[in-house]
Amino acid sequence: MKTIYTFFFGLFFSVLGMGTALSQNIHQHQQWQDLLQTYVNTNGDVDYKNLKKNERKLDTYLDLISKNPPQDSWTKNQKKAYLINAYNAFTVKLILDHYPVESIKDIGGFFSSPFTTEFAKIDGKLYSLDDIEKGMLLKMGDPRVHFAVNCASESCPKLLNEAYVASKLDKQLDASSKTFVNSNKNKLSKTKVELSKIFKWYASDFESEYGTVIRFINMYANETINEEAYIDYLSYSWELNEM
Repeated sequence: MKTIYTFFFGLFFSVLGMGTALSQNIHQHQQWQDLLQTYVNTNGDVDYKNLKKNERKLDTYLDLISKNPPQDSWTKNQKKAYLINAYNAFTVKLILDHYPVESIKDIGGFFSSPFTTEFAKIDGKLYSLDDIEKGMLLKMGDPRVHFAVNCASESCPKLLNEAYVASKLDKQLDASSKTFVNSNKNKLSKTKVELSKIFKWYASDFESEYGTVIRFINMYANETINEEAYIDYLSYSWELNEM
């Protein structure tokens, strides 16, 4: 009888330990990291065709995300990294669920948007991509996240081929911001700039933290732009960010 009790106590603590390890692993986002390294190139283009064949691996990561929602005990950077990775992973999942598709905008109907459709399960509740980005991430007061979340489109900031993690999150967000600001998604000069519409759609996010959009851009631009520079906006391509 003692042997049976010993076995079941051992099994209980073994399962408990697995659960604890799984919960702790959420901050490493290793499963998402592996997928990004395999199916996303340095330009942020995604090999959706081959990832579709391995979709189960993405589902495993999303299950981990779903069962380990942010806790009050988490640091701000842990919460932020979780939400960025969740947004990006659920966006990829949305594309795979409708693949092949030419644009994320083709998903949904006349009265529905892929960004407002509630499909991302976290802690038993369904959320939309807008819920994650606008309802959670942007409320944390860091406009750099605009260049970390990816909407599966050519004009979006690129999907980084590594997971965002709390231990180096600020460096990653600075690097992603610098990459986007100086990319061909913007045309910069001292007296005139043609900007991504992200800076138009979310101008208030940059203004509330940095005063003006130009001041934010100057933190990362290779060439300093005059505060009074003329601003225009480039057209936005929603074509799929596919290899």
